[in-house]
Amino acid sequence: MNNINNKKILLIICGGISAYKSLEVIRLLKKKGAIIKTILTKSAKEFVTPLSVSSLSQEKVYDDLFNAENEAEMDHISLSRWSDLILVAPTTANTISKLSVGSCDDLASTVILASNKDIFLAPAMNVRMWEHTSTKENLNKLKKYGYKIIGPDIGDMACGEFGEGKMTEPNEIIKKIETYFLNFNKNKKFKALVTAGPTYEYIDPVRFITNKSSGKQGYELAKALSIKGFETTLISGPTNLKISNDINLIQVETTEEMFKSTQNNLPVDVAIFSAAVADFKIKEKKKDKIKKKDFINLNLEKNIDILNYVSTHNSLRPKLVIGFAAETNRIEENSRKKLMEKNCDWIIANDVSNKSIGFDSDFNEVTILYKNKKIKDEKIYMKKKSEIATKIVDRIVDQLN
Repeated sequence: MNNINNKKILLIICGGISAYKSLEVIRLLKKKGAIIKTILTKSAKEFVTPLSVSSLSQEKVYDDLFNAENEAEMDHISLSRWSDLILVAPTTANTISKLSVGSCDDLASTVILASNKDIFLAPAMNVRMWEHTSTKENLNKLKKYGYKIIGPDIGDMACGEFGEGKMTEPNEIIKKIETYFLNFNKNKKFKALVTAGPTYEYIDPVRFITNKSSGKQGYELAKALSIKGFETTLISGPTNLKISNDINLIQVETTEEMFKSTQNNLPVDVAIFSAAVADFKIKEKKKDKIKKKDFINLNLEKNIDILNYVSTHNSLRPKLVIGFAAETNRIEENSRKKLMEKNCDWIIANDVSNKSIGFDSDFNEVTILYKNKKIKDEKIYMKKKSEIATKIVDRIVDQLN
């Protein structure tokens, strides 16, 4: 089965003698039915011409960030969103260095930094450059950022030396991409449900009890699942966040509404409960606005526990139930207790008392606690919430497959 047919691949060609191999990469991808757009860096044009690339890809070649014609047709953000996958081949030591520090001084690096898709790098450089400590450190950074590395191979180099640093052969690169899309297609059979954001529990028509949750981590989890091929439903409390149309967004206000929406969207293969739902609600909501002069005595009652309900009902229970524990003290102790009491498979614990990683921050630091004692608990140190989401989803994919 051809897993590349009709896939949209953005190929970025960097400057190096191995750039000539990129022409064979294009030829093989086209043979398998891929749709290819190409970006040539300034130095790449010293090795291959835009005409040769466009002749093989049968598409326009992009090369200049500030080209008015390019931006009018498809800006750098649209170009990054258009693709199903980005392949950088060859990837030079200079490009690796730039990406490791988030530099974006040309179209290629800007598109890569703006992308929400998986990015494959096929390094090619002299053996001494490949073995240099700075290159190794930069690559380790990129791996942590989620970049996928193909090669390099060991062999004779254009400079006459022998060693590791030779760009992986085009047919092997194609095999890696085929495997990626094969796994992606496997994930398409999976359904995922994510809850995110706060809930509102109304006191009267204009006042309510809520919390500081922004929903950012839940939204990033939904995005990461969708990018990996999951059919994803996001049930969100009130937020100011946007989500792409390929995710089924259900907007709710109260915990009761979130619970009913969750019920209506089961069964799924994985359910992630990242919403900060209100544990209590008003026993009797006032029909009219309470006046300032009125005496207020709030009688509260317990809300439905959505996580506990889903994890303990065998007929509805997903294969993988993941809860979140937003704690302010004794983080691991309280989270492990929640893991057992709620009967979920994983608990993702985070410290919301820390303002740099707590509510409304773009960053997070979490510990994944596993019910299965054979799996070692794992801490993911402070990263952007999008990176945290990618790492969590990678582990979900591994478990489901």
